[in-house]
Amino acid sequence: MTIYDYSVPQTNGEELKLDTFRGKVILIVNTATGCGFTPHYEPMEKMYEDFHDKGFEIIDVPCNQFMGQTPGTDEEIHEFCTLKYNTKFPQMKKSDVNGENELPLFTYLKSQKGFEGFGKGVMAVSMAAMCKARDKNYKDNPDIKWNFTKFLVDREGNVVRRFEPTHDMKDVRKAVEELL
Repeated sequence: MTIYDYSVPQTNGEELKLDTFRGKVILIVNTATGCGFTPHYEPMEKMYEDFHDKGFEIIDVPCNQFMGQTPGTDEEIHEFCTLKYNTKFPQMKKSDVNGENELPLFTYLKSQKGFEGFGKGVMAVSMAAMCKARDKNYKDNPDIKWNFTKFLVDREGNVVRRFEPTHDMKDVRKAVEELL
């Protein structure tokens, strides 16, 4: 299977087939509206505005699995994002990214790019400590650790990078630019 064999549920109940993005660079992100990383919406929207015409797409999958930081309905989440961050990229139906009810897309993404660490810095140390308190073996599985984990897909449909939420958004932007 490839990335193009998957789809994600949209807020209108229809499935968005990733095959429609064939030949484009895609950033797939599990998001939250009440998280310390929620301001990532701002540089994500800037990338979308700057690169959309060059073949760049963002797929925003709101997820409430991390300390309930995505409360509300799909409509309320969309309203928050468009009013606070003026987002224009597609936002999907709130869904699970880990566990029994996780979207098959995220099962695939995690099989392609597992967890490689939070990097360096204060936020990385804090995230590692929080994850270790919840699961002492958190490093040993590919599960999504927190909101705003990002998967970067190249124009051929290969999952080429995984960015944990602690990665600098400038690095994410640079990786996107290199693929465009």
